[in-house]
Amino acid sequence: MKRVILSVFGLYVVLLLIPTLVVLPAADQKEAQPVSSEAEEGEETVRVLRSDTDKVEEIPLEEYVTGVVASEMPVTFEMEALKAQALAARTYIMKHKASGSTFEGADVTDTVQHQVYKDEQQLREIWKDDYEENRAKVEEAVQATKGEIITYKEEPITAAFFSTSNGYTENSGDYWEHDIPYLKSVISPWDKDAPTYLDQVTLTQSELMEKLTLPTFSASDIELSRTEGERVETMTIGEKTFTGRDIREKLGLKSSDFSIEQKGDHFIFTTRGFGHGVGMSQYGANGLASEGKSYKDIIAHYYSETKIEEISSS
Repeated sequence: MKRVILSVFGLYVVLLLIPTLVVLPAADQKEAQPVSSEAEEGEETVRVLRSDTDKVEEIPLEEYVTGVVASEMPVTFEMEALKAQALAARTYIMKHKASGSTFEGADVTDTVQHQVYKDEQQLREIWKDDYEENRAKVEEAVQATKGEIITYKEEPITAAFFSTSNGYTENSGDYWEHDIPYLKSVISPWDKDAPTYLDQVTLTQSELMEKLTLPTFSASDIELSRTEGERVETMTIGEKTFTGRDIREKLGLKSSDFSIEQKGDHFIFTTRGFGHGVGMSQYGANGLASEGKSYKDIIAHYYSETKIEEISSS
């Protein structure tokens, strides 16, 4: 049995931590069991700051993962895609907890600041008559991967995921400040049929000038360079240069893969994909699952040179 030294080399900082987890080979098959709403003795829990009550709830790990999968991925997706999402969600929270980072006395919030989590009551309101069937499907995915995490060199990974790619995922260093070896650009052609694949945002020139703090310009003044993942690396207008991420965030675009067309006083930004593009594409995962690929195949495709291992408290 190997003891894992957990380190957090997240997006911007690196922290060295005392070993707290043990990693074991993942079992090929797991018998589905109901997820308990109460933590059993010795069971891992997650302290979640609930945004609707501003109170911290302590939730059993697998119940938390169930609530995240139900909130972060469409329940209509293939079972193997839901399993991959469960694995990413569990890996994220275990790595985050190991970092020791807290938020107002909680491990995480229930929002996109960390991972979206909804409880039984909220899911009943969303799913209505389909609640029991949908809940059973998500629980099956979670229980099939119970206790499993994604590792790289025996450490839990930064399990980044997003909605829809532009046909490729993005190198982590092309969107964030640091390269992460297992978050590399890979093909993801399955996303092109996703309803979130294309989007447009139209802004007047005065709106663009205000949002980007620019003088008068035209589309012919704009120069774009692109990353390996075909997203915009830089956008230069005159002497001012922005990253593609800057433009996405300042203009509220769904993706940093965009093209620009000028019609009179209006600029039309057409985007491909939805999200930052780093890690696992959810629609891509569903496409792979639709082709008969397993959740292990999905994880191997989007997280390069990683392993799936089982984790337990030391």
